[in-house]
Amino acid sequence: MSSYADAGVDIEAGDRAVELMKAKVASSRRPEVVDDASGFAGLFDASALLRFRRPLLATSTDGVGTKVMLAQRLDKHDTIGIDLVGMVVDDLVVCGAEPLFMTDYIACGKVVPERIAEIVGGVAEGCRLAGCALVGGETAEHPGAMAADEYDLAGAGTGVVEADAMLGPDRVRPRDVVLALASSGVHSNGYSLVRHILKNADLGLEQHLPELSRTLGEELLEPTRIYSLDCLALLRETAVRAFAHITGGGLTANLARSLPGTVDALLDRRSWTQPAIFTALAERGKVSQADMDRTFNLGVGMAAIVPADEADKAITLLTTRGVPTWILGEITPGTGKATFR
Repeated sequence: MSSYADAGVDIEAGDRAVELMKAKVASSRRPEVVDDASGFAGLFDASALLRFRRPLLATSTDGVGTKVMLAQRLDKHDTIGIDLVGMVVDDLVVCGAEPLFMTDYIACGKVVPERIAEIVGGVAEGCRLAGCALVGGETAEHPGAMAADEYDLAGAGTGVVEADAMLGPDRVRPRDVVLALASSGVHSNGYSLVRHILKNADLGLEQHLPELSRTLGEELLEPTRIYSLDCLALLRETAVRAFAHITGGGLTANLARSLPGTVDALLDRRSWTQPAIFTALAERGKVSQADMDRTFNLGVGMAAIVPADEADKAITLLTTRGVPTWILGEITPGTGKATFR
């Protein structure tokens, strides 16, 4: 005779994980969340959308990529969920949408209840930081397909924006100013190159590099900064033209997505000093500037385009909210490109 447990699936461990994460998930709750006694679905009271004249629902889905492999190597799982939320909600806010709720999905080789609770606790904390609710999720045990200590996670989020307030390239004008919102580090992109550098340069995650104030592993696991509430605050106080979430592809490629074909963004590389972690990776990995530019955020996690006469106000607001911000460049007539001058 065979059982599910014989096949490597522990239903009781899954139930235990759910119990451990309940309090953390509750911390992300919004007033619009409605309890579903069955637990099969997450419910959100759509009557909240009645305050909009023409609400547009926005949706985004993403993962954390191979950064999870570093979390597994360091046996530190309580912040990787913050990375997941940042990747999802900061895509939503680019169009001006307020994140409303998220769901997550974790696939693992073996359900270790405490580890799953730590992962989901990070997702819940990220949702709290983003102002959205974690309304549901799924944990799948895949014995034989994944090693016992392996896992991956993904998530999807939904937001809402007023139709006539939706941001986009059509709002951008010549003489507008490009603002840089500082990243917290590498965020969640480029970790395949990071791991390649670590291997080839024989660098250990517990290693202390002279240019870093903490171990290399601690630096690389710094969670993604979540900008959604800061961007929404900026929208309330200034006439933001567009945002660009700086993820895979780097600064110029992502910023170009928020430009019409009639302008260019001219960026000044001298306007900031890239965080030491990027210099360390470039030097020890012998990575060209071009590859660094198209792989990493280099210290800029989000860009905002605002009218020139509102740049100072925007910088003051964001800096007061704890997000270092500076003038990165300007918008000029062109063909829809973002380049360093």
